Amino acid sequence: MALTPLEHDRRYGELDQVLRAYAGQPADDTEEKPSRALTAYLRHTWHTRPWALAVAESQLREYARNPPGRLRVRLGEFYALPDVGLPDGELLDWLTVLADHVRHSVEEGQAPPPAVPATHWEWNARFPELGQLLGGWFSQDMPDEFEDHDAAVDDYRATTDPHLVARTVGELRELLALKLDEPAYALAVAELGMEVDPPAPYAPGGWLALLAGRLER
Repeated sequence: MALTPLEHDRRYGELDQVLRAYAGQPADDTEEKPSRALTAYLRHTWHTRPWALAVAESQLREYARNPPGRLRVRLGEFYALPDVGLPDGELLDWLTVLADHVRHSVEEGQAPPPAVPATHWEWNARFPELGQLLGGWFSQDMPDEFEDHDAAVDDYRATTDPHLVARTVGELRELLALKLDEPAYALAVAELGMEVDPPAPYAPGGWLALLAGRLER
């Protein structure tokens, strides 16, 4: 039988978080230098859940030492590693390299310095509620569902728990505090799932500021 959610998280939950960070990113870690994806995972996790790093190191190393055998595979009681673009024969050594980097980061207290998110995973891990708003209410289907951007915002505010709306406002303020240029804000909203242009005459940064103000009111 397949793993229960509890057993999955106990054995592989943080391993899964690490590997999700590689979506769309090359697994080009070396013994000397972590990849862009692993650096993004370390940066975000140090800031939000530093205690999870030890769990990640343990789960990565355990999987590398004891990959699922044929019986567990037949029963479905295993975690299927996502395709990260590496040959099967290199995967377990690569997981060990990741575990070594995580362990070094923790033991030496070397957290990547704060920075603008560098990967799709990091954008969505850092701004999860804003991603729900932009990806859910401002997808390519928005013109068919709402009269305009204001109607979409009104629907989001009317149908979303006020606590989550408040979190979205906080994430908007955090994003605006990065003081990016407009091309960078355009990239940010695209990474967070927005598939339509901001309403005229606003550029992405100006519309995000307007959006924060509307949701606060």
